[in-house]
Amino acid sequence: MTTSMKHHSHASTRSMSPADKLVRGLGWLSLGMGLYQLVAPRRLGRALGMPHRANSIRACGAREIVSGIGALSDNPTNAIWSRVGGDVLDFAALTFALKRYPSHKENLYLALTAVGVLAVVDVSCAKALSQRHAYQGGATPDYRQRSGFPNGLESAWGAARTEGSNASGPPQRPSPKAV
Repeated sequence: MTTSMKHHSHASTRSMSPADKLVRGLGWLSLGMGLYQLVAPRRLGRALGMPHRANSIRACGAREIVSGIGALSDNPTNAIWSRVGGDVLDFAALTFALKRYPSHKENLYLALTAVGVLAVVDVSCAKALSQRHAYQGGATPDYRQRSGFPNGLESAWGAARTEGSNASGPPQRPSPKAV
């Protein structure tokens, strides 16, 4: 029984595209970072030289959790684009903190580097997902005028005839008077 469960979970991830696998990892990363920001905002604030910004750090944590939940959904494109927006906000806040709190510049540079790397990953993943899910958001083509026969209906009738048959077209329906 354990073997079939392992096989089932492996089979479900094997058919995922690289972008889908990446977005799943980004979703779990968002949940972890967001949870840390919610649980220990003062500790993170002290490390970055912003000990009195606990509420702002909690707000960033809540944003990360929402993005993480969205990233684990069926169509995570919007959630990953929201991560890109969050990366821009984080980059701006850390740049501001670097100017205001230069005593913690090593930690701030490390955080800026991490946000920059994640932003590049988020943008490339969001672009890949947008291309993949583009058709789902567009208009559905109208195929009502198509017969399904590339050479026309008359050609299909001819192909259905057997050799030597005397049939010269579609079968004739009996007239209402004959019935």
